[in-house]
Amino acid sequence: MGGTVDEERGTLLAHEEIYHGRIFTLVRDRVRLPKGIETTLEVVRHPGAVVLLPMPDAGHVILVKQYRYAVDQWVWELAAGTLKPGEDPEAGAVRECEEETGLAAGRTEFLGAFYPTPGYCDEKMNVFKLTELAPPAGRPAASQDDDEDVRASCFALDEVRAMIGRGEIVDLKTVAGILLLTQG
Repeated sequence: MGGTVDEERGTLLAHEEIYHGRIFTLVRDRVRLPKGIETTLEVVRHPGAVVLLPMPDAGHVILVKQYRYAVDQWVWELAAGTLKPGEDPEAGAVRECEEETGLAAGRTEFLGAFYPTPGYCDEKMNVFKLTELAPPAGRPAASQDDDEDVRASCFALDEVRAMIGRGEIVDLKTVAGILLLTQG
């Protein structure tokens, strides 16, 4: 079922930037799809993100709870953040861990990456397991962004899986991150 090396790709015919914001850009592209059809597509362009599994030990993970305006609810999720322009994903994971949990990671491990909404967005989420967690040495922890109200709490992995099963965790990146962790 896998793709072949010679699969065709789409061809960009015209490009228009509709909106440029702090986190993403919205474009309208006129394209010729691989089977020859021409169409106009709106695409969200995103610099990429990191998803964190901060683990104080092998059986526990730190989740954060934050208010998500788009769905008007408080959501338990894995800590995550948008990459800064040109930022290495591993460096972004270390930075975001400190910002969202107050802990510095002594070790990082890349678990995988995925595109959460490839039908209209190019955001790539890079998933990292962070261990050897400790307060930052000799300095205060990095602070949260102004628009964040993040509350970190440690959970047993079995409880996180049960929360997913009960529909208490509704965030896709968290479900995917836990799956990547257990596949490793």
